[in-house]
Amino acid sequence: MAREALPAQALYTPCDPRQFSFETTAELEELSQIIGQARAQQAVDFGVSIQRDGYNLYAMGPSGMGKHAMVRGVLEERSATRPTPPDWVYVNNFEQNHRPLALRLPPGQGNVLARDMAHLVEDLSTAIPSAFESDEYRASAQAIDEEFRERQTHAFDELATQAATRNVKLFRTPSGFAFAPMQEGKVLGPEEFEHLDKREQERIEKIVAELQAQLQVVIQQIPQWRKDSREKLKKLNNDVTLAAVGHFIDDLKVKYQQLPEVLKYLDDVSKDVVEKVDDFRKEDGAENPMGGPAPKPTELHRYKVNVLVDNGATQGAPVIYLDHPTYQDLVGRAEHLAQFGTLVTDFTLLKPGALHRANGGYLMLDAHKLLSHPFAWEGLKRALYANRINIESLEKMLSLVTSVSLEPTPIPLDIKVVLLGDRLLYYLLYQYDPDFGELFKVQADFEERITRNSDNDQTYARLIATLAKKDKLRPFDRYAVARVIEYGARMIEDAQKVSTHMRSIADLLCEADYWACAHQSPVITVEDVQHAIDQQIYRASRVREQLQEEVQRGTLLIDTTRAVIGQVNGLSVLSMGNFSFGEPARITATVHLGEGNVVDIEREVELGGAVHSKGVMILGSFLAARYAQHHPLSLTASLVFEQSYGRVDGDSASMAELCALMSALSGIPIRQSLAITGSVNQNGESQPIGGVNEKIEGFFDVCRARGLDGSHGVLIPVSNVKHLMLRHDVVEAAEKGLFHVYDYENVDQAFELLTGIAGGTADSEGNFPPDSANGRVQARLVKMAEIRASFGDRHKHSDGSDDEHTESPHP
Repeated sequence: MAREALPAQALYTPCDPRQFSFETTAELEELSQIIGQARAQQAVDFGVSIQRDGYNLYAMGPSGMGKHAMVRGVLEERSATRPTPPDWVYVNNFEQNHRPLALRLPPGQGNVLARDMAHLVEDLSTAIPSAFESDEYRASAQAIDEEFRERQTHAFDELATQAATRNVKLFRTPSGFAFAPMQEGKVLGPEEFEHLDKREQERIEKIVAELQAQLQVVIQQIPQWRKDSREKLKKLNNDVTLAAVGHFIDDLKVKYQQLPEVLKYLDDVSKDVVEKVDDFRKEDGAENPMGGPAPKPTELHRYKVNVLVDNGATQGAPVIYLDHPTYQDLVGRAEHLAQFGTLVTDFTLLKPGALHRANGGYLMLDAHKLLSHPFAWEGLKRALYANRINIESLEKMLSLVTSVSLEPTPIPLDIKVVLLGDRLLYYLLYQYDPDFGELFKVQADFEERITRNSDNDQTYARLIATLAKKDKLRPFDRYAVARVIEYGARMIEDAQKVSTHMRSIADLLCEADYWACAHQSPVITVEDVQHAIDQQIYRASRVREQLQEEVQRGTLLIDTTRAVIGQVNGLSVLSMGNFSFGEPARITATVHLGEGNVVDIEREVELGGAVHSKGVMILGSFLAARYAQHHPLSLTASLVFEQSYGRVDGDSASMAELCALMSALSGIPIRQSLAITGSVNQNGESQPIGGVNEKIEGFFDVCRARGLDGSHGVLIPVSNVKHLMLRHDVVEAAEKGLFHVYDYENVDQAFELLTGIAGGTADSEGNFPPDSANGRVQARLVKMAEIRASFGDRHKHSDGSDDEHTESPHP
């Protein structure tokens, strides 16, 4: 029996507003959790709670599901119960300047230490010069200098006295010292010395030589005496410096006595100040406008404290979302300054990354953005594997430069990372990156739909109330809430489900609020919601309207009145951004004698996708299985989407193509007032397809523009009935009998609806009644097989072949 059209009630499943006890959503309590995400909620709770390496999270689902809001809410709630992480600062390494030291301090103490060190430098810049300008220091330094001079003078005086007793005088000349002989208290000149006898000259020369040797000994001792003097002066300077510095450093040590790393750093500072005390002393000619000494700021720069992470204002563990996850934004960087044509850096130019700021807490990252930035993913994995953050430039990591650069001490890492992304990216990472499964062991999979029932409708109403209060919208009345729920069901093409896509729902609520404001309505009504939906469609429907116009003008050939052999109205869906609409497409089939091939013209010209080609290949298998059990399938059939100039994919037209083939084989015309969609398997059974609502509405719009007369309709698989949420004008036309929607289970039912000819039932030998649709197809194929066989016999005779059977020499 021919199947009846679906009743209008089956085309749209409304939400009954009478089930709601409230008048407006202002009366409802807000939701504390996102609706329908119990699985994801449990996964996030587990991932956040377990404190083991590798148990980071990947929250997966389409964009707009509310993943970020839900995960952040859980993290912030959990972070309030965790201790505030420490501050981290970088200070100078006085032994190896290129390896700055990282110091860990209690929360808020980083800036305190930085201020204390700044005050220390300021105090030392005043105290040290004052100490060195004191009378006591000058007297001590002068005494050391005088001691050296006296020692030197005493040595020369003693040598001069000894020389005088031997009638030799010691002279100080511009070039050094010299000895000259004396006689009767007078220095002998060269001529007078020449007049002396030889024995006297030799005696004097011997005495002078002895004195010269003694003079050489004295001169050789002077550098040692000078060194001893410098050592004494250095010791004096150290003592003076320690006296000036000691009590400042001691005060700081008392303040930071619970922090061994800081105490060691203060000791290093004290030693460095003593060793480089001249940097604090007043420069020659330098003046301080405040009246004190003028220190050398560039030299004192090394005593600064670079506060990398300050958690003084943080309550609990930090929750950080990094919107631009580059490598440097993740692990930190060392900035550079241009000086005299070169780039220089030091520990004060080290800048933190998101890993530093989130250390001790939680870091949220968009997976797609993370993978889009070079080396960011590798940098994150290295940090998670090593459990430490190492600030390292990309040039050094890739061994592109060999110059000396900063090598800051790594900072221990204690963090929970949450990646937000879609499912495909998760599966790709899991498949192709072995590190991913080791580092992100918890997946939080967000549901895109929930079941429509009374309880969930009540919860959905609270969701609408929550979003409205969050965005400061007008309250929704119960009828508006019911329309939003119906909209959520249409979004996911399922009358028994409703969407949990938060962004789409929130956008609709905001737009409905806008139209309510335009109408000066204090409450958002169903008319406002419907107007918002209509406007969304209108803004995106320019292409749809143009295509519909071309159909009416006859540019796109769609027949809705005649009955044609080998031609059927198929249905397709076009998606443009966030808007999808249906369009009818003429599908034609031709058959002729051949070798059992079904030619997909779309595939032959490389316009058909793999799924579409698979559907066409199934048609050949179906024909052979049903009609060619006792003879070869002796046809060649071609199928084509007429006026299709783009790529075609999907198998939702395979049932329409099969019906077109059966029409071409049987000679039975197909009613063009009907369109059909659906997939078919090798047994001829219908299979569900997507976009069923858009497809029905697309053909309805064409038929309505030409005038509905009760003959128009669409055939859909029976398994798609539960997905129907059609527009109200389509439902109204169905109620009036002007438009019909039929469901079918198999190709026989579909072909009977399209042609009015029953498919017929095969007997025990596989033969169908001659007047049935299947019988006519079978008869045509048998005729083709006979023609092909007779053609083969004639071909054999023309070749001189023997008709008798010849035994093969092989068993």
